[in-house]
Amino acid sequence: MIGKVISGALNGVDGFCVHIEAHIAYGMTNFHTVGLAEGAVRESKMRVRAAFSESGLDFPYNCITLNLAPADIRKDGSAFDLPIAIAVLGADSKFMSPYVEKILANSMILGELALSGEIRPIPGALPLCIAAKAAGLKKIILPEANAQEAALVEGMQIFTPKSLRELYDALRTECLESYKPQEHQFVRAQTAGLDMAQVSGQRVAKRALEVAASGGHNIIFVGPPGSGKTMLAQRFSGILPRMSFEEALEVTALYSVSGNLGSASLIDHRPFRDPHHSISDIGLVGGGSPSPKPGEISLAHNGVLFLDELPEFKRNVLEVLRQPLENGYINITRRLQTVCYPAQFIMIASMNACPCGNFGSKRKRCSCTSEEIRRYQARISGPLLDRIDLQIDVVEVDFEDLIEGKIEESTENIRARVQRCRDLQEARFKNSAINCNARMGINEIRAFCKLDNEGTRLMRRAIDVLGMSARAYNRILKIARSIADMDPASNPKRVEAKHIAEAVSYRMLDRKLNVCKV
Repeated sequence: MIGKVISGALNGVDGFCVHIEAHIAYGMTNFHTVGLAEGAVRESKMRVRAAFSESGLDFPYNCITLNLAPADIRKDGSAFDLPIAIAVLGADSKFMSPYVEKILANSMILGELALSGEIRPIPGALPLCIAAKAAGLKKIILPEANAQEAALVEGMQIFTPKSLRELYDALRTECLESYKPQEHQFVRAQTAGLDMAQVSGQRVAKRALEVAASGGHNIIFVGPPGSGKTMLAQRFSGILPRMSFEEALEVTALYSVSGNLGSASLIDHRPFRDPHHSISDIGLVGGGSPSPKPGEISLAHNGVLFLDELPEFKRNVLEVLRQPLENGYINITRRLQTVCYPAQFIMIASMNACPCGNFGSKRKRCSCTSEEIRRYQARISGPLLDRIDLQIDVVEVDFEDLIEGKIEESTENIRARVQRCRDLQEARFKNSAINCNARMGINEIRAFCKLDNEGTRLMRRAIDVLGMSARAYNRILKIARSIADMDPASNPKRVEAKHIAEAVSYRMLDRKLNVCKV
């Protein structure tokens, strides 16, 4: 007799069903696993055998052949422990009954086994549950710690046994009890309690942040230490529109796959990731062995990636950002496997203008030579800078702004205006995959960023003087479109010269930080 159960595996952030078959034959005691099983799956036979013993179950000391189908796709992870144990039990005719057959035929089984038979939590429960529903399954058996994740998928009956013995008894006595979903536990936002009203002065930088949030643009702040670059960046995610439930599911699935979800069941706020400049390229974009994991750019999906002190990052680490900044996803290729993780984020970067940090300061004198400044700025390549839409000069806050106690505009007020702009863009791009101005292609730019004669003359002069690339030209048009959207009286298909002028003013690395002018 062959025992058959359905489990699941991950390919990136997408789950798929794995059919596990167990065959027991008389012969020399052995346990063969076939179907491209990797390390943790091959080791499961040891955990399963010990769990049987500690649960008071008889393990068949015969020749066991275990097949994981589809056999041409690599499988890894400890989530196969419990389904393998049930498949071995299912190969025994004494265990099977019409009730057990019905349960196993319509259920996905997931879970890691302790040597004692306890069922431990697994990463990636949410995307696996989504895959089970897509495959037409109605039930899922998984660890209790993962139940709240699974409860996010409507229409699935959830069972959460605490141990192999408990599941065995429930199936044998036909009394498997459904899990009753509890109130969802939310992750506290890293930037909770931070308000834009806490930032004194910096009106130009605040305006640039609102433009970036309204159109989904990347932004870099350049200025001396202590001018407020980090303070502004930390409050940026608060002015972004609130996530929809679909966006929250995408983010939660990524954190589940990476093992960073913890005790929470849903991430309902936009992520804010701020990796240290010593991070590796794999840590930033994802990878690893044997199964590639999401990196910081994917954990920032639908949110914000903050790179403080940008020139301090390794050059090769920064260069791998070019594809995801352009495409909104990252492809990771390994032996026998290629995974694709979403990485549609807004990048905020900050940097000093020179090694000592005082170039451009109104209060301190720069001690760097022209060559030192040139080498420092050259750590960031031109192609990467081209992909950063807004380049803002942040100056020290005036003393008057610090002491006058003026009430600054709150995050809530700014977010209301940003939401209005995003609603306009949602209606504009409703028949496409584009969700904001920063994601426009050439056709959309031509349709919604038309210039009048004065705007054309201004753009021609800016390109001639600043020597901008074609990519920079298109990004200026996108920024101008976002600025126009912030003006209720603007034309939905045209941008005016004043919008172009403001957009060009936000390209300060093209204008001001030219070492030839030092």
